[in-house]
Amino acid sequence: MSENLQQPDKARVVSVVELAQELIRRPSRAGIDDYGPVLGVLEDWLTTRGLPHRRLHGDSNALVGLLVEIPGGRPGKWWTLDACVDTAPYGDESAWSFPPASGDIEAGWLLGRGAADSKLAAAMFCHIAEDLAPRVSQLSGGLAVLLDVDEHTGNFGGARACLADGAAVRPAGVMIGYPGMEEVVVGGRGLWRAVLTVHAPSGHSGSSRTVVGAISRAAHLVRLLDAAELPGAEDGAEFLLPPKLSVTACHGGQGFSVTPDRCDLNVDVRTTPGFDAHDAETLVRKAIAELDAELPVQSPTEISLVATWPPFQLTDTEQPGAALLNAAAEAGLTVRPKTAGPSNIGNLLAGEGIPATAGFGVPYEGLHGIDERAHLAELPTVYAVYQRAVLGLLGG
Repeated sequence: MSENLQQPDKARVVSVVELAQELIRRPSRAGIDDYGPVLGVLEDWLTTRGLPHRRLHGDSNALVGLLVEIPGGRPGKWWTLDACVDTAPYGDESAWSFPPASGDIEAGWLLGRGAADSKLAAAMFCHIAEDLAPRVSQLSGGLAVLLDVDEHTGNFGGARACLADGAAVRPAGVMIGYPGMEEVVVGGRGLWRAVLTVHAPSGHSGSSRTVVGAISRAAHLVRLLDAAELPGAEDGAEFLLPPKLSVTACHGGQGFSVTPDRCDLNVDVRTTPGFDAHDAETLVRKAIAELDAELPVQSPTEISLVATWPPFQLTDTEQPGAALLNAAAEAGLTVRPKTAGPSNIGNLLAGEGIPATAGFGVPYEGLHGIDERAHLAELPTVYAVYQRAVLGLLGG
């Protein structure tokens, strides 16, 4: 451990864990539970310590997060620590070996949904903000802590509300507190998502004439999409993941006696710098043109775009990735930068021109599954790494 990378004392670590326990004991499953109680725990904690914070509201004025803002005493860039405090659902609660909202500690593990993703990180980031408050005169720019909900829905309502908030300073970069000590995610494939609506004349399934229904036409389109050639990993480039196309849902028909006139397909394409959203749409349109030529009908197949995010990848020297990786190295850790296959909030931020890292935290088990837990022995080191990275970015 570098002498310049001081770990928090035992009392500080205990305080982080106690706050995380209180958060875990307030169920905040995305789209299921009221977010008020879990955000209320954070509001009480922040208010008691005099840390400036305010609520964020999204569509229909829904509460979607809290924003903590610690301005430095000197001009400079602002940086954001982000951790979600909503969670995945519990799934089959009878399969858990402890209550999903436990919050207890057993054999060095913090137990319960959100322990890993990402209530422990939220508690840690709040404490780092408190650490900085007495020394703001020495810091340049400022630190924001985004404690967002509506994340596990995929809507990213907290992050979107923060970006849309005219009173919030736009960050120069964001560090997202997902767990895992071996890697820092510095990039991710983008996505192009659409619903394809396939048409056909309806008819009776028992008719003496041959009727090619919408489901059969959609099945043929799926075969065309599955057979489409996508490029491999880009030669000579650091972005080593190839694009990927998946048909993820098929909806059409009802009962047995009617061949339907409509079938909807959900198509998810993961994009790269060498195969972007335009390329994805071009590929899908080509497959549709083949379908409509081979099995023509009066109504052409329709494309309804659902979402598109760009891929992103930070360079070795780009912030805030460089600060986080350097701080981890100073702690004696071997941490790999990683470009992830799934998308994350980093893609949303990339679309806004904001660089982000996603993930560096304590070891974990059961994320989004049963018996979610976070290992606490490494918490002091993870805390010190983030604190060091933030101070480096703020000139502290």
